[in-house]
Amino acid sequence: MIVLFAHTICDGQTVQSKLFGDFASHKESAILPDFSYAGYHRGEDAIPQPDLKVFDVRNFGAVADDNRSDKQAIEKAIKAAEANGGGIVFFPKGRFLINENGDDGKTINVTGSNIVVRGSGSGPDGTELFMKNPLRPVDTTKMWTTPPMFLFGSKAKKKELGQLTAAAVVGTFKIQLNTKNLHVGDWIELAMLSTSPALLKAELGDHQADAQWTYLLKKGIDVHVVHQVKAISGNVVTLYQPLTYTINPADKWTVSVLPCSQEVGIEHLAFVGNWTQKFKHHRSWMDDSGYTLVNLRQIVNSWVEDCRFTNVNVGAVVGRGAQVSVLDCRVTGNGGHEAITCNGGTNVLLGKITDEASAWHSVGVANGSMNTVIWRIKYPATTSFETHSSQPRNTLLDNVEGGLLDNRGGGAMENMPNHMQGLILWNYKQTNHAASPFHFWPEEPWYWRIPYPVIVGFHGAHTQFEASELKYEESTGQAVEPGSLYEAQLKLRLGKSPDWLLQLK
Repeated sequence: MIVLFAHTICDGQTVQSKLFGDFASHKESAILPDFSYAGYHRGEDAIPQPDLKVFDVRNFGAVADDNRSDKQAIEKAIKAAEANGGGIVFFPKGRFLINENGDDGKTINVTGSNIVVRGSGSGPDGTELFMKNPLRPVDTTKMWTTPPMFLFGSKAKKKELGQLTAAAVVGTFKIQLNTKNLHVGDWIELAMLSTSPALLKAELGDHQADAQWTYLLKKGIDVHVVHQVKAISGNVVTLYQPLTYTINPADKWTVSVLPCSQEVGIEHLAFVGNWTQKFKHHRSWMDDSGYTLVNLRQIVNSWVEDCRFTNVNVGAVVGRGAQVSVLDCRVTGNGGHEAITCNGGTNVLLGKITDEASAWHSVGVANGSMNTVIWRIKYPATTSFETHSSQPRNTLLDNVEGGLLDNRGGGAMENMPNHMQGLILWNYKQTNHAASPFHFWPEEPWYWRIPYPVIVGFHGAHTQFEASELKYEESTGQAVEPGSLYEAQLKLRLGKSPDWLLQLK
C-alpha cells in the first residue's frame, strides 16, 4: 500500500515534519527506517585517538619526496604493526610513491585489527600517497574489476552456523538460531536469497520487473546484513543493532560468523592517482576502475577521516562489514567513475564529504548495502548520487546538496532496479535545473528505476515529482525540521546529541 502525504510549502516558513513526528511517537509502525545505528560504534562514540605503538614508515626505508618507490617500506611497516597486534603506521609530511614502474603491481593489504594508517594532513602541505601506475584487472573486458591499491579488512572465510528457525520483525533485537560455536561479540551475517512472489511484491509494489532483470527474477530477493552479538541465552541471540528486514524462516535465512578486522583507521592522508584523461563512462577498464585507491571489506567499527582522493577513478569503497564511518573527506582533481560508495556494508555513515571532481557517480550505494546514511554531502550540479543496483536498501540522503539526475544511478540491466525499498531524500537541495516532473519509475530510460522513495523537505530547484511513484511526499519546496533526520534519530535514541556529532557539524 502506498502512503502519501503531499504538503507543498513555498513561503519560506520553517515547517515541522509530520513524518518525523510519527516516527518519534510510533516507531514500531513508522514508514521511516531507523538510521540512528549507522557509523562507528553505532554513532555512540567519537572516532578515537588510540594509544598504540607507532611504526614510522621512515624507519622501514620510506623517504618522502626522493622520487623513489616507498611501497616495500610501507608494506614492511604495516606487517610490523600487524605482528605487534596493532599500531599506528605513521607518515610524515611529503609525497610517498606507492606504485612506480619497478613495483610489483599488487595491492597493499592491511588485514589486522587495531591498525591506524595515519598521515600528517590531507591538504597540500600534508601527506600524499601517489599512485603513478594503475593496477590491472585479470580480465580487462570486466571493466569494474581492477583491484584496489589499498585493501583493508580480514580475508578469513565466514563460518556457516545454519538457518534461522523463527520469525522476527523489523526493529527487534532478538533472533533464534543454533548458538553452538557462537560467542558474545561475534559478528554474524544474516543472508537470504528468495524467489518468493510475496517478497517481490513487497519490494516493487505495483511496479513490474523487466524481463531482463534476470538476477532479481531468477535468483531472487537478495539480502545480507551484518550484526554483532550482544548476548546469548539458550538459542536466543540478542543483537546490538535492530533487524532491518523481516525474517520469515520459509525464505531460508542463513547465519554465518563473519571474521572481521576491527578498530582500523585511515586518517589525515591524501590518496592521489594519475588519472589525467577526460572520463568516458564504460569506455575502458581504465575509465571505470584503473585508479581505485581504497577498499574496505570484512571490516567493522572502523573509520576513514580527513582524507583526500585526487585524480582517481574510484576513491573509496566500503564493502561487506558494518559500523564504518567515512567522515570529512574530499574528492578532487580530474573526474572519474565513482567517488565514495557503500558497496554492501551495513549501517555505514558517509558524512561531510565534498565531491569537487564531479565523479560520474557521486557518493552513494550499491550491492546490497543496508541502512546507509549519506549525511551533509556536497557535489556539483553536474552529477548526482549513486544507486548502483544489485539491491541496495534503506538509504538516507540527508542534507545532500547537488544535482539530481536520472542517468547517474548505475548498474547493469540484469542487476536492476537501481535501489529497492527504503530510499529517503531528507532536505535534499537540488542545484541543477528543475524537472517537472522528475520520475523515479519512468517508462524510459531503462537504467533508472527506484520503487516508492520517500521525499521530505526537497528544495532548491522547483522540481516536482509524480505522486504515484512515491511512498510519501512532504513539504516539497521547503526544508523541514528536524534539519537532519540522522541527527534527530540519533538524539532520540541516545537522549542527547553526541559530542562528536556536534563538533563535526
